[in-house]
This record gives sequence, C-alpha cells and structure tokens, in this order.
Amino acid sequence: MHILFVADPLESFKIYKDTTFSMMREAQRRGHRISACEPKDIMWQRGGVVTAYVRDITLTGAPDVWFTSAQSKPDERPQALKDFDCVVMRKDPPFDSEFFYATHLLEQAEREGAKVFNKPRALRDHPEKLAILEFPQFIGPTLVTRDADDVRRFHAEHRDIILKPLDGMGGMGIFRVKEDGLNLGGIIETLNKDGAQTLMVQKFLPAISEGDKRVLVIGGKPVPFCLARIPQGGEVRGNLAAGGKGVAQPITDSDRAIAEALGPVLAARGLLLVGLDIIGDSLTEINVTSPTCFQEITDQTGFDVPAMFLDALEAAQAAA
Repeated sequence: MHILFVADPLESFKIYKDTTFSMMREAQRRGHRISACEPKDIMWQRGGVVTAYVRDITLTGAPDVWFTSAQSKPDERPQALKDFDCVVMRKDPPFDSEFFYATHLLEQAEREGAKVFNKPRALRDHPEKLAILEFPQFIGPTLVTRDADDVRRFHAEHRDIILKPLDGMGGMGIFRVKEDGLNLGGIIETLNKDGAQTLMVQKFLPAISEGDKRVLVIGGKPVPFCLARIPQGGEVRGNLAAGGKGVAQPITDSDRAIAEALGPVLAARGLLLVGLDIIGDSLTEINVTSPTCFQEITDQTGFDVPAMFLDALEAAQAAA
C-alpha cells in the first residue's frame, strides 16, 4: 500500500515515544510506501480534486536523522488524496477551526474515492470529552454547561469536583475544587469566559491515584494492555504531558467490558483507532483525533501494538 500520514511537522516528532512514528515504522517494515503532509498542505481548487503537497519518506533507523525525503520544503510533490491506498489522519489536538476544516477537505476526498482513517465525519461527531455522555452507564457524575449556577449546584451535590475545558489536551486547564469550594468562582470565570464558553464538570474520582488508564481499541477490539498514567508530586493530573508516570499493565475486567461495549459501535462509525481514558471503573474521555501510547505499551509489555494497528488498517483498506 501507499499510505499518506496527515500529521504534525515530521521535524517535531519525538520518535522514542511518538505513536505516528511507530505506525510508519511498522508500515515500512511490511513494505508499504510512506508519504506525509500537514493539514496546511491539503488544498481543493475549483474543478479539481482534493490534493496534498506531500513528501515521500523513508525511515533510516537512526535516532537523530530519522527519515530521508525525496522532496524538500517548499517543493513537496502534489498528489490527489484519492490516489493513495489509504490516508491516516494523525494531526494532534486541539480540535480547532483548522482541524474542523481539514475534516471537511478529507470528507470531500472520501467522496472522490479516498479511504481515510479515522473517518473525517466520525472525528467531527465525537468531541473527545462530550462523547462519553452517549454512554452514561460507564461514566461518573458529569455536567456540561456554560452556566455558573449549574456548576455551583453540581459542587454542592458532589463536594469534590474536577472542572476542565472541552477543548483541552494533555491535562491543560484542569482544576480540582474540594468541599471548601476555595476559588470556585474564579475557576468558573476562567473556564467559562463569563458564560461564553462551555465547560465540563465531573465528580472527583479518588482512583486517579492508581492512574488515568489509556485503553486502546483498534478495529473495535481492545489492546490487552493499557498505560496507567499516574499523577506525580501532588498533581491531580495523570497526563504524561503534565508529568504523569506511564505504567503499562493488563486491562481489568471492567476496562475490557467498557472497551468491548464501545468498540464495535465506534468502529462501525469509522473510528479504526480509539483511546478510552478510564479512571477506576469510570470512562472519562473517548480520544479519537490522535490516540497515543503505542510505544510505551509495546516497550513495557512486548505486545506489538503497531502491528495490531497495521493489521486492522490493512483489513479496513481492503474492505473499504
């Protein structure tokens, strides 16, 4: 296959942990051709098809200069997206207006015959924090609102809460307010911009001390190991970007039940790869834009997550 990865700039990759890099490495190992571009390299002109200016790359196996390219910026090669065997959308969050527009361009490319994973419409239809509310049987007490009074009522009921923006990533903008309500008003004002912006409020889950687990679901099936991201140094956030420690471990029976319930539903909607965030027995997020942790799980357990992903990608491409 000839695979196009739509991703962040290749030069920004930290290859010792980057999931997209691990996908590329496994694809090359299997003999697939690899090209890459950024969302800004995709264009659609009147009377034409959706086209990307791409670099055809080869992985070197070296840790410093990790790839070579047949093209250099700004002389990338134009190619219609429909002419690739598959397109893998791996742009990191935030899901901002530019990401939104990119999904529309990718959806047009689908209409022209491109095979895109995860499906652009599914990316738009599953905002990563809001998506959990479709599955209330698996989540803790949760509120989504702009209204400060709603938040105060929620705090009065649950006493110990987490507040976070809907468009955050890597633990950004997450606050805990305990029973004393210290600084609740200021935090609400910061997050809801005086009622102009929606936020999420959840009951604090003490099981966060054991880790915020990333459970990967590939082709509707759970990876048998997860990465528990354990808060460090008095932090309430387990995110690796916020200093959490990543510890791979077998998924629990509860993790598996959640993954097996959601996996087929999400896969049928075009989500080939999903990252479920689970604290204790409660689902807290459904990550669909650019789920990570492939290398950490593989390195610590020996289970080859990139190989499972490429198996699923090859099967999905053949079936599409």
